[in-house]
Amino acid sequence: MTPPAADAADRPGEKAIAGRSLKQIAWRRLKKDKVAIAGACIVIFLIVVAILAPLLIKLVGHPIDEYHQEKLDLATGTGLPLGHLGGISWDYLLGVEPQTGRDIFSRIIYGAQTTLTVAFLSAFVSTFLGTLFGLAAGFLGGWVDSVISRIMDFLLAFPQLLFAIALLSVLPDEFFGLGDRWSRVLVLIGVIGFFGWPYIGRIVRGQTLSLREREFVEASRSLGARSGRILFRELLPNLAAPILVYTTLIIPTNILTEAALSFLGVGIPAPNPSWGGMLSDATQFYQADPMYMIIPGSVIFITVLAFNLFGDGLRDALDPKAR
Repeated sequence: MTPPAADAADRPGEKAIAGRSLKQIAWRRLKKDKVAIAGACIVIFLIVVAILAPLLIKLVGHPIDEYHQEKLDLATGTGLPLGHLGGISWDYLLGVEPQTGRDIFSRIIYGAQTTLTVAFLSAFVSTFLGTLFGLAAGFLGGWVDSVISRIMDFLLAFPQLLFAIALLSVLPDEFFGLGDRWSRVLVLIGVIGFFGWPYIGRIVRGQTLSLREREFVEASRSLGARSGRILFRELLPNLAAPILVYTTLIIPTNILTEAALSFLGVGIPAPNPSWGGMLSDATQFYQADPMYMIIPGSVIFITVLAFNLFGDGLRDALDPKAR
């Protein structure tokens, strides 16, 4: 008897029905979500801007620490930018800073480079540790699960922001010869990444507890598969979707944490640009020059919103129960 697919392929003008993989189904769902695609486009644009920051500043900006006193109102002693909207012009696309005259456009771009580096790498640290300990707790169970679960409970109840402020206040500005900017970036990645792993650890642990009793795991055990193979060849691929979604959603949280620490003066040290540091400086001038506060605040808002929209769309696309 001729198979239906082969019979259909032999008929002129008809095509055989091809099955779709889970990846194809998820990509098809994601493409239909215009809001998520818009968020993804903004995220990609920000990443490209951060990577090309030196080139963009050479083309349409000015050095980040170059003062432009001629763009300030020094006659009245206020030091506010000349012109409308904080001194926005073709030469200074986002205006200049009060009192210093530094180019806000250049500092926003370099701030994006710093913020996205901290957000992505700290999310990677959190995901790696959370996946590792969550898998171990859910698969091994017993005293291993009890110890890891109590550690997660302790870290979730620990005042992360206060600890970060205290730790960053006593650490030196430079170490390993990285300079004050990248030294502090490294510390922020470690602190934010370490305190973020219990959240994904709980998710991975719960999913592992459910999956380890499934039929395909029991079949692997009956065939003599070792624990390492079951963990990395059977369980981990089935956990890829929730891990990917949570990693996407934790990045905007890391952006806000880095901005908050810089706003409080313990994040990226001055005069290195950061979005939170610019907001902190703008509190002195928000009445006379509101654009100095609106611009970095809007950039933070748009970035966090884009990541959240993309993360929500990705979660819906990877949910097998979603229509």
